[in-house]
Amino acid sequence: MSHHEIPVPPHFNPAKVGEVWKVPYQALAKDAEKCAKNYGIKPASTDQFKICLVTVDVQNTFCMPEFELYVAGRSGTGAIDDNRRLCEFIYRNLDVITQICPTMDTHQAMQIFHSIYLVNNKGEHPAPFTLISEEDVQKGVWKFNPDLSHGFHIHEDYGQRHLLHYTKKLKEGGKYDLTIWPYHAMLGGIGHALVASVEEAIFFHSIARFSQPDFHVKGDKPFTEHYSVLGPEVLKGPDGEPLAQKSDKFFKKLLEFDAIIIAGQAKSHCVAWTIDDLLEDILAQDMKLVEKVYLMEDCTSPVVIPGVIDYTDLADAAFKRFADAGMHVVRSIDSIGKWPGIRL
Repeated sequence: MSHHEIPVPPHFNPAKVGEVWKVPYQALAKDAEKCAKNYGIKPASTDQFKICLVTVDVQNTFCMPEFELYVAGRSGTGAIDDNRRLCEFIYRNLDVITQICPTMDTHQAMQIFHSIYLVNNKGEHPAPFTLISEEDVQKGVWKFNPDLSHGFHIHEDYGQRHLLHYTKKLKEGGKYDLTIWPYHAMLGGIGHALVASVEEAIFFHSIARFSQPDFHVKGDKPFTEHYSVLGPEVLKGPDGEPLAQKSDKFFKKLLEFDAIIIAGQAKSHCVAWTIDDLLEDILAQDMKLVEKVYLMEDCTSPVVIPGVIDYTDLADAAFKRFADAGMHVVRSIDSIGKWPGIRL
């Protein structure tokens, strides 16, 4: 298929990327159909070279300055700039992106990484961004909140054993310590929703190309963190019982594409962990497949909280490791036709 970049449609307003608003689906659908007709855009089912765009957790909770876990990067406008470029990339490449797969971080109040889950001897909960190590649990600095036993249908003793087992497994796996996050990405809340500008671009693409987006929910299991869409941080509990499943089905689906493009938030956490799992699964199957993966480094930012924590260097080191393994680190602003290995 020949590919000429399509002009960004006039409805897209870059100034609104950092705001929450209602997408006008019906009017947008008409515009998308008109756009497809004007530019001779064919249905995605006709693509010879199949491209999948994975948008990781492009949700208000991570992308809006006034929301819970805004990914500012060092610039302070990280996620907003990333999403502006992401929208423009989708519009310019409407005719060659075969399918978009958004991942959705999805939580409820009573989960292992939220304050309510833990208490100290005074019955107080840990503050957001508290790091909890195996040693803390052994010493009794923090313990499982027994008031949650009933809701989870577990014994208080199991909750405590699981917490110790969990922090130990994180350490053994070389993962970050258990992080207490502010309540975020709450199922049913505005924070859980896709960023409106990105939702608009995804909807526009689905109408123009007759391509249904494939949503992947993650992070909804109470007893484990789930940064990566492909698998949880810890798979089994203290008695060998499963806490959550690895997503082999999604991995297999991705491999059916000729190119897998990854963007989203945050570069240091959910994006890095997703790519890490993808790399591990690829290496277990066929090293050559690594060349199908494209990381859009100008559409992702690391977690930076000035004066508290800065994951920029860790995120950059992770991307260097992925590039060294054979993945392509690319920029959305460069023509997709010039990316290595893309055949349009």
